[in-house]
Amino acid sequence: MDALELEKSGIPFDPQEDRRPRIEEPPPVRLVAVEDCVLPAVAGLECDLDNFYVSLLGFVREREEGGDEIVYRADNFRLRFFVLERRAAREGYRSLGVIVPSLAALVQRLDDAGIDFVRQRGLELGSDSILVCDPTGNPVEISEFRVVI
Repeated sequence: MDALELEKSGIPFDPQEDRRPRIEEPPPVRLVAVEDCVLPAVAGLECDLDNFYVSLLGFVREREEGGDEIVYRADNFRLRFFVLERRAAREGYRSLGVIVPSLAALVQRLDDAGIDFVRQRGLELGSDSILVCDPTGNPVEISEFRVVI
């Protein structure tokens, strides 16, 4: 097949620099919540939390000045960790709900990282999720965003 050749335009084109402020794209991950989520974390596990929430799940780490919190931003809300010196007793163990774009890609990343997880299949068609604990022991339920037509 012959290559398609374009004719030269007689109008000179000089692109201008776009001076509008750049807006960052939101992270590909969402929290299943109605407001920011707050969880406990143990001191010394900050790097492990970054690897789990930023590298594996796709959150964005936010730097807050003067705060003793670790903050991760999702598309819709923020996940805040208050840092404790030692693990505290918790009254409830409701899991943190997280929605990712691809559950299959996440399963591959979890396998590559050697992180244990449990796959849970729901009663409804396509309602699969993964149950995993973050580095501080908080339960996380991860599901996939699917468009149903």
